[in-house]
Amino acid sequence: MGLGTRTMASSVPWGLLLLAGLCCLAPRSLASSPLGAAVQDTGAPHHDHEHHEEPACHKIAPNLADFAFSMYRQVAHGSNTTNIFFSPVSIATAFALLSLGAKGDTHSEIMKGLRFNLTERAEGEVHQGFQQLLRTLNHPDNQLQLTTGNGLFIAEGMKLLDKFLEDVKNLYHSEAFSTNFGDTEAAKKQINDYVEKGTQGKIVDLVKDLDKDTAFALVNYIFFKGKWEKPFEAEHTTVEDFHVDEHTTVKVPMMSRLGMFDVHHCNKLSSWVLLMDYVGNATAIFILPDQGKMHHLEDTLTKEVLAKFLENRHTRSANLRLPKLTISGTYDLKTVLSKMGITRVFSNDADLSGITEKEPLKLSKGVHKAVLTIDEKGTEATGATFMEAIPMSMPPSVDFNSPFLIIIYDRNTKSPLFVGKVVNPTQ
Repeated sequence: MGLGTRTMASSVPWGLLLLAGLCCLAPRSLASSPLGAAVQDTGAPHHDHEHHEEPACHKIAPNLADFAFSMYRQVAHGSNTTNIFFSPVSIATAFALLSLGAKGDTHSEIMKGLRFNLTERAEGEVHQGFQQLLRTLNHPDNQLQLTTGNGLFIAEGMKLLDKFLEDVKNLYHSEAFSTNFGDTEAAKKQINDYVEKGTQGKIVDLVKDLDKDTAFALVNYIFFKGKWEKPFEAEHTTVEDFHVDEHTTVKVPMMSRLGMFDVHHCNKLSSWVLLMDYVGNATAIFILPDQGKMHHLEDTLTKEVLAKFLENRHTRSANLRLPKLTISGTYDLKTVLSKMGITRVFSNDADLSGITEKEPLKLSKGVHKAVLTIDEKGTEATGATFMEAIPMSMPPSVDFNSPFLIIIYDRNTKSPLFVGKVVNPTQ
């Protein structure tokens, strides 16, 4: 997030918030892994379990889900013809970190916008939840290729408060870098190199332009590469029609497999629901609405409905077809979050005096970019095959050949890593 020095003049102060989210998905099997089962403790403080307390990251999980759905609805309301893809965890982490330096109404707006009610939960618990969430996601034993990072880029000569620096390092595992924003090209390269390295080269040139007056930039990224346990066979991928809307059809590579899947038709949502697990602790939830039912699905889907899907896992035989695709979403967070009640931090009334006391700061620009790739790859080496018993009854064919929703969910932390809508896989 780039924070600009705030001036009382009418000139627009500059600033920068940068978030990158990257998700490379590859197919996996439907081994059942119910939400209700004991959560594997990766990197969680052991005292949580000795006292049978709910892990800290689970306490903030419902808030993260509420934030994910609010932001999705806000973005979807803006356009029903474009792909949507963002990381609720990434955006919420960046703003929770920023809230450590916010005071007064600026602070309360951020917390409320992230769907935290501080009369119900102490602020310390919120930050502990994020601390454990990040620790768990970045744990080396985590089989998912998943890493998150927060980088603070501070103008040379600018003094940040020790408490803020200490908190963001301890709670949010942030790294701090001294940056010469006067040399905008060098500063841009420093930030972009940090994101490119953190996302293993998948997100490049996140920062397109940078104001030389920038005092402080916060960059957050998340990188996820999932592998399906039961891959699709590349030779079964064929070019097929995808119906973007009633008038538009595009050609896409369609992966297909006859096998045992956790798939069912949900009458409440008027949709097919498919859950595919990754090796590790993540599940992809694909939701394909019946014809003309996308708005119904978007209005009806809640975190409670999702929790039921994750708790009641059943496999059945099905002939599944899923497009192979790469989509991305880039968002101006000032526009989106302002509609969700987070306005003051972007204005001349911002109070970020917990970051630095020397000069008033405001956040004038926030960018989030997330990328999703879905392909055939699984954990097996290429060319390996596997067999599974298919019941003799006629399996249904489930074709994801029209717009659908996708949610990538981390079972350890119970948090939504990514949320999206595929409208046109070729965009």
